[in-house]
Amino acid sequence: MKIDLLAIAAHPDDVELTCGGTVLKMAQEGYRTGILDLTKGETGTRGTPETRLREAARAAKILKVSVRRNLGLPDARLEMREDYKMAIAEVIRELQPKTVILPYWEGRHPDHYNAAKLGYEACFVAGLKNYPLSGRAFRPFKILYAAAYENARPTFCVDISKQFERRRRAILAYKSQFEPPDKDRKSKVYLPLDELEARMNLTATAYGRMIGVKYAEGFIVKEVMRVDDVVRMPVRSI
Repeated sequence: MKIDLLAIAAHPDDVELTCGGTVLKMAQEGYRTGILDLTKGETGTRGTPETRLREAARAAKILKVSVRRNLGLPDARLEMREDYKMAIAEVIRELQPKTVILPYWEGRHPDHYNAAKLGYEACFVAGLKNYPLSGRAFRPFKILYAAAYENARPTFCVDISKQFERRRRAILAYKSQFEPPDKDRKSKVYLPLDELEARMNLTATAYGRMIGVKYAEGFIVKEVMRVDDVVRMPVRSI
């Protein structure tokens, strides 16, 4: 199966939180979309790997993705290893996405920035004909970095106002993460992720203000953006 857009992330629910609205919007536009989760999130305090895989499958249906894979790499232990990079590169060769979304390359969680590095290098080596990988050489055309977790200033934003509520449903499909068990509520055990969904909603609002819409998701590219019509650019300057 060839797809148009592949979002790669360290953990199940990362895509939903950082670029789920954009993935959904592209699917609604008729593009074939996919998600590649690198780990099962097995070191997380809440839920089990099996539970999170079931939740990821439900979220994928909500986001209308054509394919979702999980490489089963070790959670909280992602690092620049040749076998990890090759595993991602083989999926890229198989799915042949024109555009890839990666996590931002800096951050608090090592898995996030290591996923960005692994994803970038995998995209590169996937295009090397003589690199020892299965499948035909292929290299994505565009790499985008989701800016949400670090609140980095985006290069551009995607309007997800119409997709926002469905994105929210996809995030909340991870009940094990975002609906604490009764025992946690009673003992008032809180984790950083207790406020994460609300924080991502605020981030979507902030990005939306940047481009004059209600909700948006921000992305960063390292290369210069091309504009062909400077008269019809959509965001007001003053």
